Amino acid sequence: MGPRNRERRTGAVQSTNDSSALSKSSLAARGYVRDAFAGLLVPGAGRRAPLIHRGYYVRARAVRHCVRAFLERARALPAAPPAQVLSLGAGSDSLYFRLKSAGLLGRASVWEVDFPDVARRKAERIRDTPALCALTGPFQTGDPSSALCLEGTDYRLLGLDLRQTPRLQGALAAAGLDPASPTLLLAEAVLTYLEPDRAADLIAWAARRFPNAVFVVYEQMRPRDAFGQVMLQHFRRLNSPLHGLDRFPDVEAQRRRFLQAGWTACSAMDMNEFYRRFLPAEERRRVENLEPFDEFEEWHLKCSHYFILAASRGDTLPPTLAFPSSGAFSRVDPASPAGVFRATVIPGDSQGSNLKRYGHASVLFGPRLILSAGGFGEQDGRHCRVSKFHLLSRHCDVEWKDSQVGSGGSEVPWDGRLYHTMTNLSDAHVLVLGGRLSPVNPALGALQLHLSKSESHDLEDLNVTITKAGLEGDSILSRWRHSTTEVSYQNQEYLFVYGGRSVADPVLSDWHFLHERTMSWVGISVEGEPPEARHSHSACSWQGGVLIAGGLGASEEPLNSVLFLKPVPAGFLWESIDTQPPITPRYSHTAHVLNGKLLLVGGVWIHSSSVSGVTVIDLTTGLSSEYQIDTTGVPWPLMLHNHTSILLSDEQQLLLLGGGGNCFSFGTYFNPHIVTLDLSSLSTGGGGGEQVKMGPTK
Repeated sequence: MGPRNRERRTGAVQSTNDSSALSKSSLAARGYVRDAFAGLLVPGAGRRAPLIHRGYYVRARAVRHCVRAFLERARALPAAPPAQVLSLGAGSDSLYFRLKSAGLLGRASVWEVDFPDVARRKAERIRDTPALCALTGPFQTGDPSSALCLEGTDYRLLGLDLRQTPRLQGALAAAGLDPASPTLLLAEAVLTYLEPDRAADLIAWAARRFPNAVFVVYEQMRPRDAFGQVMLQHFRRLNSPLHGLDRFPDVEAQRRRFLQAGWTACSAMDMNEFYRRFLPAEERRRVENLEPFDEFEEWHLKCSHYFILAASRGDTLPPTLAFPSSGAFSRVDPASPAGVFRATVIPGDSQGSNLKRYGHASVLFGPRLILSAGGFGEQDGRHCRVSKFHLLSRHCDVEWKDSQVGSGGSEVPWDGRLYHTMTNLSDAHVLVLGGRLSPVNPALGALQLHLSKSESHDLEDLNVTITKAGLEGDSILSRWRHSTTEVSYQNQEYLFVYGGRSVADPVLSDWHFLHERTMSWVGISVEGEPPEARHSHSACSWQGGVLIAGGLGASEEPLNSVLFLKPVPAGFLWESIDTQPPITPRYSHTAHVLNGKLLLVGGVWIHSSSVSGVTVIDLTTGLSSEYQIDTTGVPWPLMLHNHTSILLSDEQQLLLLGGGGNCFSFGTYFNPHIVTLDLSSLSTGGGGGEQVKMGPTK
């Protein structure tokens, strides 16, 4: 890399500090953390989205957890010298001021290092802000040629390039950092911006230099899955690419990295595990209720792509200092793959689909036509709640053609809802139930969509008109992320509406029956222990009842239960299906029954570091198998959440439509193509019999 490119890259990396500082300031302003100083260290202010707040909150709590554990232990050491905190790439962070105001620096000092321009700007900001000067006490500022930008009694701020470890060591020694004292080194989203060899030099230098120390690291990982690819592309666009993730893609590789560099113990975990193991349930509930929120998939995926690590050296600091053993979070890894389903772009979609959206719903009309409606996606060159309908029609039983149509001449316009359900009531009518416009604004009323052919009778020239369905029961309909499934009782057809969430309830457990012929809500007896509340689960018809799988529970915890609402003479009965081995908890997946097997397609899970494919559950035996998806034949990345899927059972094919999400601060991603999975490798036997290993729900 030439000097000019290196200078541009350095400037891009420095700009990530400005964005991070504004996010931390917004985080404090919204009450996620107590930080009276974040806003004082950055110019301007701006409110970030709830998803950004959650991401920065768990980051702040993880760093706080490690720093406080170190200071408490160092304070308890008999006759130990004062503790030291060395923040590498500190940027505009307010760590020193928070520790000082909390009275935690009685026998400790803080050193901060960042690029000279960043450090000088921070020193000027401190000098010009009385509230900050009151905490530092009397201080001196270095001359422009000095690395030391600000020096107080327990705080030193230095402008240095972390890639130059000899100069770093000399400047820190000159600034009073004692390598023999208990030291915490903190690199918060820093190492991945260094070239791999320079990062390795820094880690090894710290191991040699500090015999009694803890190195805490927070940064990105898992670059190879779909979310990871979007993350990498984002930082490349910013001209600050992430380095070393290919060498150290997961927490195990990061542990080995530090142990091989001379650290004697190391523990690490992703942020989903930290959030559930080390934050009390009461604190999690407080945070989860601070703002309206409905981006669970992206929240969990973001947390699975960042880790917190603590490596240690020396006998005085125990190896489990930051992360003592706990059984509060257990891994549930899927079984070894039993097979592979090949994914291909559907014939006719080589140039990309018009169906770039997520949170939509899709229905099948015979073998030749699929209607999709709603969701968030691309329309007329912008990202928005989609108002146009998408039609996918097949010609000559081979090639598919997609088109977008409006709803001109309708009684009511399409309101832009997402996370609704659609049910095909006849060859030309679709019932739309629930959905939302925003997390505080549910879609009002049920809608009916009517499909009519034009005079040419071509499938692509279909018209869609919208009317109000005229259903009563706003409390039933004011929900989203629910399921609507056809069931049979006494030779009558009903729609079973179950679960979801609403403005008032973050998760719902109720269910309702809608008589299809009269379009009226009716009461039908349901026995058995009701399942726990959930949303974003899957539901599909089977043997006159409903199979419910997975979902997100009341504590925002993915579920792995599989339930059957079984028809009985007096109504229905809840039963649980015992799967062996137990499936990995998941949500935001889709499901179908094929040849007596339940297929769970994609979804988000947090209890495993692998990528979800297709889980196949034999409904006769309860045996579960995992199938990977071979994506070599489709453009990557392919995100399998917030999608819909249509089963073409006669052809042993599954169509995947749409999907994607708002990938934290990395941008919004929509799957660019409609994809088909070849299911022909599944056995055609085993369907129709009475299932075993089934019992009442518990």
